[in-house]
Amino acid sequence: MTRNWDEMKKAQPTVLHMIANSINKNRVAHAYLFEGEKGTGKMDVALLFAKSMFCLQPVRQLFPCEQCVNCKRIDHHNHPDLHVIEPDGQSIKKHQINDLQKEFSKSSVESNKKMYIINHADKMTNNAANSLLKFLEEPNSNTTAILITEQIHKMLPTILSRCQVIAFQTLPPHILQKRLLEEDVHPSMATLTSRITNNYQEALLLSQDEWFAQARIIMLKLYEALQKSPLEAMLKLQEEFFGHFKDKQQVDRALDLLLLIYKDLLILQLGKKESLAFPDQQALFEKTVLQLSLNRLSEQLTYILESKRKLHGNMNLHLLMEQLVLKLQGGSSCV
Repeated sequence: MTRNWDEMKKAQPTVLHMIANSINKNRVAHAYLFEGEKGTGKMDVALLFAKSMFCLQPVRQLFPCEQCVNCKRIDHHNHPDLHVIEPDGQSIKKHQINDLQKEFSKSSVESNKKMYIINHADKMTNNAANSLLKFLEEPNSNTTAILITEQIHKMLPTILSRCQVIAFQTLPPHILQKRLLEEDVHPSMATLTSRITNNYQEALLLSQDEWFAQARIIMLKLYEALQKSPLEAMLKLQEEFFGHFKDKQQVDRALDLLLLIYKDLLILQLGKKESLAFPDQQALFEKTVLQLSLNRLSEQLTYILESKRKLHGNMNLHLLMEQLVLKLQGGSSCV
């Protein structure tokens, strides 16, 4: 179901402000391009825009009622004057754009307005893009087009020049966390994944990934071992870490988790009210903070960031992690 206007306004305030101004001032453009990362609500906003245009009983200006026949039909993608085009297989083909043009040459079925949404517009074939270009060059005054893309660099400049481009920002952690909780993601996992990524779809997949759940457990165990001795930490690397994190991408994810652990320590050290990435570990972290100076914690964060940088060179993964463990566990003079 499409998210409501108030909710999307919190997630994408600039976008909603621009659209509201367009509608309020009766200056709705004939073509928009919504661009931004996956999971930032581009399709939700496109459908909300459609509802604002077609709703029969708006609650107030811009706010669709969500109950009338038009709102319901938009939710179910069967409104006769709203057409949504998705890739046919790997691409959007010329015949899909031609069919759209034929449909729009007819009179509107129930109003004097028509709207079409092209999702993944960057996947249009050259022929399809050229057909759309002709369509955009001779717009009908009562027609609104919304093109959606995650890869604006793949769009034809001639198409971009005929659209009002609206950029969607990545979701703030608290908005992303709220959406994950609504999907019944466990609170501790919702908190963590909303800080690992700002992409809703990726966060949702991570929260359901057994490998990631195990990665979280292993990194917390490694952290606990680091509080004991270099030997304990090295044993944990050999016994669990290297068997689970087997390539650069996986080790990079491990370093992300470790970085968030030490950022939580910094938050507690500074007495900030910011929420933790590992809220269920707060009691454990608070014990560590009592024994750490701010300078030492700053050094440890620097070591992790340096390891992330070195990871993308040709350094041996085992050697990289062993050196990091020694630095994190020992004094600042450790190699």
